[in-house]
Amino acid sequence: MMAGRRFGKSLISQSIAIEYAIDKKLVAYVTPTYQLAKVFFDDLLKIIPAEIITPNKSDLTIEFITGGKIRFFTGESLDNFRGLKFHIAIIDEASYIANLEQGWLNSIRPTLTDYKGKAIFLSTPRGKNYFYSLYMKNGDDGWRSFKFTTYDNPYIDKAEIDDARKQLPEVVFEQEYLANPMENAANPFGTEHIRKCIQPLSMNEVACFGIDLAKSYDYSVIIGLDSQGNTAYFERFQNDWYTTKQKILALPRKPILIDSTGVGDPIFEDLQREGMQIQGLKFTSTSKQQLMTGLQTAIQQGRIGYPEGVITQELEIFEYQYSANGVKYSAPSGFHDDCVMALALAYNNMNFKAGSGKYAFL
Repeated sequence: MMAGRRFGKSLISQSIAIEYAIDKKLVAYVTPTYQLAKVFFDDLLKIIPAEIITPNKSDLTIEFITGGKIRFFTGESLDNFRGLKFHIAIIDEASYIANLEQGWLNSIRPTLTDYKGKAIFLSTPRGKNYFYSLYMKNGDDGWRSFKFTTYDNPYIDKAEIDDARKQLPEVVFEQEYLANPMENAANPFGTEHIRKCIQPLSMNEVACFGIDLAKSYDYSVIIGLDSQGNTAYFERFQNDWYTTKQKILALPRKPILIDSTGVGDPIFEDLQREGMQIQGLKFTSTSKQQLMTGLQTAIQQGRIGYPEGVITQELEIFEYQYSANGVKYSAPSGFHDDCVMALALAYNNMNFKAGSGKYAFL
């Protein structure tokens, strides 16, 4: 099912999952990220009467007194399907699952064999990716496709949708609200340009670093670029602040531009006191837009390089939205953009002039 935002995809998914579990069936519920899985898990607990289920928040499972069970999985760890079997697999926000094709064919599909199970893919489109190719199977043996726009939701004020249409670029509105796949509609970099910049990790000396510090469930990311703009150092981790500071202190003594917003400010000050060649940048709507504009230019002109993997995945889902306050750049809700921000900081840091102590935005 391909549908516009706020059509009710997740509510439909949850209703189907509950019906199957009550009917003694085993349900696999797949979301792109662990964060979204937790949100949908909590949503189900609000709907289902507590006396008929036994939830396990650690494993993200809900067992029904009938014997049925809902088990959550994330697109980040589809190998966890191995050795299991289900009556139905519900893949929510399928367009945003990295390596969906491989995950479906090698991990999810085999778990449906024992019970001759079903699969439901639901998502707002994101270009003409593998989810779109599944949608185009409509009419093939065993496949049916459905499409709905946000206008089709009777509980959404049509005037609100019309207002969004006035503010958004046409291609963005077409994809996000009318569910018409538009390549790179909301992505500031462009998939084709992103792919052209992929190259192995550089073996050259790091010239400068960009560091994005974790907030809540996010990751801290350190990216170092060589003098040609190619990624020569990459580390992504979740640690306490002490360990994070030790990792940064162990880096080669090269210019560092670090996110000093909020919780990052005291860390930045501590590192400065340690004598590191470091500058802090507080993220505001203006500074973030400038950073993204610089990174966008670098990617589209092929002046930066990075290895395939989590960096490219974050770049491809990164998006912009127009609002009354200007352009907002971020990952979709429930996703990460830490690698994007660290890459933008590192590239901006290349504009550092030795001995000047000044940074200039591109």
